Amino acid sequence: MTLKLHCFGESGNAYKAALALELSGLEWEAVYVDFFNGASRTEAFKALNTMGEVPALIDTEHEYAITQSGAIQDYISHISGKFAGNSPEERREVLRWVLFDNHKLSSIAGMTRYLMNFLPEDKRPKEVIAFNLGRLQGAYATLNAHLEGRNWIVGDGLTNADLSCCGYLFYPEPFGFVRADWPNIDGWLTHISETPGWKHPYDLMPGSPADRA
Repeated sequence: MTLKLHCFGESGNAYKAALALELSGLEWEAVYVDFFNGASRTEAFKALNTMGEVPALIDTEHEYAITQSGAIQDYISHISGKFAGNSPEERREVLRWVLFDNHKLSSIAGMTRYLMNFLPEDKRPKEVIAFNLGRLQGAYATLNAHLEGRNWIVGDGLTNADLSCCGYLFYPEPFGFVRADWPNIDGWLTHISETPGWKHPYDLMPGSPADRA
């Protein structure tokens, strides 16, 4: 086993990397990070990733470590030959949607999901949540419009654009996303979940809210 992904099941950003690994056919291992008990903020973990975040991918064979989901996805494409697009134009379009997701979709979805579900109810900032929900509606509308008449975000097959943008959208906790409200996104998520080897985040990585209940 040469690829070790430090991750936990509740993390949509970790899911992007884990799903890319799983669907690439590469051999890999999930290493659980006990985020909710502060594991990512320890000195030992910060020696692995100075940003104190998951995911972090370690390629032990090549003594190489890389962090941030988009960069990890790019590395998986580099060593597997998958998900990067089939031409220079497609590769740039994949990058464009990864950047859209990181800035407009996952960053806000992840924060909103955390505030709405993983904070004590009396500590949830209602104004911030309401603002974020409005921003998310705009991101969902952009993605839904782009997917009109398409099975995939870029080209005719699964790419890192899909693996990035879907990162939070399979999670069951509420964060302002209802699949039935966005039929094109709903159909696209179905295509992803029908890809051989696909797994739900709580089945793919260790750690779920049920473990902490």
